[in-house]
Amino acid sequence: MQTLPNASRRNFLKLAATAGGGLLLGFNWTETEGAVVATDATAVNAAVPGVGFNSYLSINPQGVITILSPNPEVGQGIKTAFPIIVAEELDADWRKVVVEQAPLDTKKFERQVAGGSGSIPHSWTRLRQAGATARQMLIGAAAKRWNVPAAECTTASGSVIHTGSNRKLTYGELATEAAQLPVPTDVKLKDQKDFKIIGQTIKNVDNPGIITGKPLFGLDFYREGMLFAMIQRPAFGYTLKSVNDTTIKAMPGIVDVVTFDNNVAVVGKSTWQVKKAKDALKIDWTKTDATESTDDHNRLFKELLDKPDATVRRKDGDVDAAFKSAAKVVTAEYQCPFLPHTPMEPMNFFAHVRPDGVELVGPTQTPELARNETAKLLGIPPEKVSVQLTRMGGGFGRRLKADYVIEAVQVSKRVNAPVKLIWTREDDMTGGSYRPAVRYRFQAALDAQGNMIGYKLRGASINAGNSTREDNFPAGAVDNLLIDSVDHKSAITTGPWRAPITNFLAFAEQSFLDEVAQAAGKDAVQFRLDLLEKAKAKPAGAVKYDVDRMVGVIKLAVEKSGWGTKKGVDGNAVSQGFSVYFSHRSYVAQVGEVVVKKGKPVVQKMYAVADCGVVINQSGARQQVTGCIVDGIGHAMYGNITFKDGVPEQTNFNTYRLIRLNEIPDVEVHFVDNGMDPTGLGEPALPPAGAAVANAIFKATGKRVRNQPFAEDEAFKSVS
Repeated sequence: MQTLPNASRRNFLKLAATAGGGLLLGFNWTETEGAVVATDATAVNAAVPGVGFNSYLSINPQGVITILSPNPEVGQGIKTAFPIIVAEELDADWRKVVVEQAPLDTKKFERQVAGGSGSIPHSWTRLRQAGATARQMLIGAAAKRWNVPAAECTTASGSVIHTGSNRKLTYGELATEAAQLPVPTDVKLKDQKDFKIIGQTIKNVDNPGIITGKPLFGLDFYREGMLFAMIQRPAFGYTLKSVNDTTIKAMPGIVDVVTFDNNVAVVGKSTWQVKKAKDALKIDWTKTDATESTDDHNRLFKELLDKPDATVRRKDGDVDAAFKSAAKVVTAEYQCPFLPHTPMEPMNFFAHVRPDGVELVGPTQTPELARNETAKLLGIPPEKVSVQLTRMGGGFGRRLKADYVIEAVQVSKRVNAPVKLIWTREDDMTGGSYRPAVRYRFQAALDAQGNMIGYKLRGASINAGNSTREDNFPAGAVDNLLIDSVDHKSAITTGPWRAPITNFLAFAEQSFLDEVAQAAGKDAVQFRLDLLEKAKAKPAGAVKYDVDRMVGVIKLAVEKSGWGTKKGVDGNAVSQGFSVYFSHRSYVAQVGEVVVKKGKPVVQKMYAVADCGVVINQSGARQQVTGCIVDGIGHAMYGNITFKDGVPEQTNFNTYRLIRLNEIPDVEVHFVDNGMDPTGLGEPALPPAGAAVANAIFKATGKRVRNQPFAEDEAFKSVS
């Protein structure tokens, strides 16, 4: 068993007992120490007002254990993973564990965010402490009733057991008595070898509701008497001049047409009536000098890459001397386009602005931002704004912003009524916040033995800020290194897109490393291992990744994929491409397998090895890795948004290409079992996917794909 040191303890709050029976534990998600109190409760949602706690573990007299989960559920399985962790330390009967979504409450919770693959790393110890504390109190209650030492009692499947006297009591039977005992200041956490639930395959707790159509998502939310709204937004670089609002207001079911911030909002009694009225809008827009086209961006990239001055992100050694003495210099440029987020559920939110405050309900990855932006807009204290979270039908970073929430607030305020704002798919694709567009220029200097003695990377981007990750591999493995960046500010709105920056940087970096390995006459995997050995034995500057963990995923991926040994079947040779990346505190290596069928490269299999520490739920973890890979290769091969005079040219899935079912390869997932605390998993498997496929395509065709989407790259198209 493992005892938590005092510095790792979380505050447990013991509240006064009520007549209903049951144990309710509040546990603090912050680092502060404080008083501890416990209580009885009959309902999981019966939170005691005015008590400084952040989340609750409750046990009712029937033995049902409930977690009030603060983090938004965006499809990453957090509502399943959180109770798994608590149930493990509690030795609970999993069939009696449930979880409820908490509203935003910054006094009780911290980090109510779905982003950065950080929910589990942040909550791991806190949740374990919650379960272990309750378990120890239940043991204490049983020991007191039986008049035996607590050390003689054990737990299993929601019961306390005294083997010596062959007695057993369920947690439900003990909950009320346990609530009367002092909360322990030191609790013991399980050794990982004793885990019974963590690491198993557990079904998502929301599956029954999703399958049966329960109203879980933002689009499902309905309030009697609410109005519906849709908005026509300007293209990028345009301003509103006039609109035929009088005609629209006369249409059936339309309550009002309001304008704000260059937007035109149609408000009515039903979604269909509002949609028809929105389609009938005739708006005169004024074009400004800020409008841009994709052709402008392509010319701009060249200027940015050749710009004499740039922001230096990292510089090690004497780069100029290394390139001057090089036996060979390898140069390549890689480009990635704007991408929309395209979640299955378009943006939507409910807002009711009242004299006494504001009620918000809907899908957001950052509820606190939604609250604060609303309070700022209306000039009211944040405490006057309540935010209730719904499950999200995808987000991928789009719902980290609060623009669509503020739109709902603006409309509700103007029409003085509760309003459900709904974006159409076209709205979502053309008026959204895109992944930035970027072009990279790489240069590598090789000595006569094929060793990389110099490395340069410049990132030229549109609205990305720093389009590099200057401390990621191969930084620290090359003596002479220069990484810099330049950025162009555009009217086109951009924002985080699943695995921000690394989602396209990894494709470029890992593809270029294959080019360098080829020029050096070395195996692509061995080339990386040699660099990592250098980073460990004789680092060049700071090494901010774990060399051993990266080497570990590489070697396991080589083993599981049979790297370099595949012969192919049915006359189709199998070509393998390799990629490895570190992001969101996790390490993922991938091998993509491509065959050429009818003159066209086809991705038939992907191997993935992830080192993300302890795997909470095998089912959820495998789904996350598989989903990342499908998302990664699908967008690398097909995704693209282009602009003409500030107007997006792709407006729906008939013109914006997604990967199709028959194009999804078989995905084989493996995890490194190192016993470390869990790290991120919602994003790390996406960045290396594109390069694994691109490198396999080169092996299969002899043509290097340097631009996304691959399907539009001349090298890819010339294969067929």
